[in-house]
Amino acid sequence: MKTKSMWSFRLSTAALVLIPIAIGINYIGKTIAAGLKLPLWLDSLGTILSSMLAGPIVGGLSGIINNIIYGITLDPVSTVYAITSGVIGIVVGALAYKGWVNNFARALLLGLVVGAIAATVSTPLNMIFWEGQTGNVWGDALYAYILSQNGPIWLASFLDSIVVDLPDKLISVLLCFFIFKGLPKNVKRLYQNNQRFEEL
Repeated sequence: MKTKSMWSFRLSTAALVLIPIAIGINYIGKTIAAGLKLPLWLDSLGTILSSMLAGPIVGGLSGIINNIIYGITLDPVSTVYAITSGVIGIVVGALAYKGWVNNFARALLLGLVVGAIAATVSTPLNMIFWEGQTGNVWGDALYAYILSQNGPIWLASFLDSIVVDLPDKLISVLLCFFIFKGLPKNVKRLYQNNQRFEEL
């Protein structure tokens, strides 16, 4: 049987159901984190899980659409980071396809890689739109400290981002890894088989 490419995407019933579920998980996670003022975002859980299941395109779409919806309904700032969310979905989907969710050690490394990439992508956005800050109280406190020590703004901005992104993405990837491993084989097979959606 020919192996499905990680970049293949068809309108399957499973994909159409997974995308709104992933968006909902992202939306709820971010709302909880913001409400409790946690030093985390928790806005990528659905993106990461859908990427592990269905690949980089479904995961990337889930992340991008979620940020747009969240930006329109609750926080306009979120829309800017649709780029970051899309990159997260693509990276997780591609590396999961390559076997990075086969065991805990690889998933741990995946979390660190995703956190570093998220911070790297977000830093120029932070500098362009928000003078280098993230809007997270913990990260912005570090940002203010670095500037008070006459550190360069790009470094303050990057540290502001990574101090939140690294633990956030590590925790998110590991949570999704355990959920992914616990899913029934028949659920995973829905996406591996990439069944076509029957057009009306």
